[in-house]
Amino acid sequence: DSTTITAYGSGSRISLSSNINFVIFEANLESIGNSAFFSCSGLTSVSLPSSVTSIGDSAFSYCSGLTSVSLPSSVTSIGMRVFSACSGLTEILIPEGVTSIGNYAFSGCSGLTSVSLPSSVTSIGMHVFSDCSGLTEIVIPEGVTSIGTYAFFGCSGLTSVSLPSTLTSIGNFAFSSCTGLTEIVIPEGVTSIGRYAFRDCTSLASLTINTQAGYVWQKASSSSASDSSWTTVVVSNPEQNATWFKGTSGYYDYYWRQVAQ
Repeated sequence: DSTTITAYGSGSRISLSSNINFVIFEANLESIGNSAFFSCSGLTSVSLPSSVTSIGDSAFSYCSGLTSVSLPSSVTSIGMRVFSACSGLTEILIPEGVTSIGNYAFSGCSGLTSVSLPSSVTSIGMHVFSDCSGLTEIVIPEGVTSIGTYAFFGCSGLTSVSLPSTLTSIGNFAFSSCTGLTEIVIPEGVTSIGRYAFRDCTSLASLTINTQAGYVWQKASSSSASDSSWTTVVVSNPEQNATWFKGTSGYYDYYWRQVAQ
């Protein structure tokens, strides 16, 4: 019972059943509406026309049969949960020009092995790649300034991450339960690391924290703690730092910040 449908018009929102496996998009389509193809498990590939500029929230969520997605260079924003739980999706190229990727956009894409982020992206939001257990590599481009809460939580296949020099903050649980992660280097421009950021990274052998000249690292039990509640900590030993963030001494409980002496 395979079905082909035609999608047309600006901002079309389409209610479909799960047996849809092929879609023809009209050339003038400018946006994909929220939940447009939600749970269309029979859909295996999507090629969007060059007229599309935005993809709405949950547009392709739970399309478990989706293995291939072609995004045109015209796309500038990807909504929340757009491809969440697309467990068959193995690779996606996000085009230059995309500046915004919504929270949970690729959460639960367990088959995803690699992601290429364009230089136009400036932040990675909450849960964007959480539970992408098959993800083995990702390049975070220069220009990205923040990595959100739970951004890579549970990416157990991830073995290494290269963080850009432009990065300034890492959110709570950002790399928690990345059990394959063996090493990570924190650029000196990072001024805050959230609670549990590297919790349960059981294979992490070293975590190198670069510190700006004239600055020190401090820890506190609350991100909003008064200045007097922050304790200055020596972070010159990478292996010891890795132990701290793994939590064997309880250090993962803390928030971290880099401040001028």
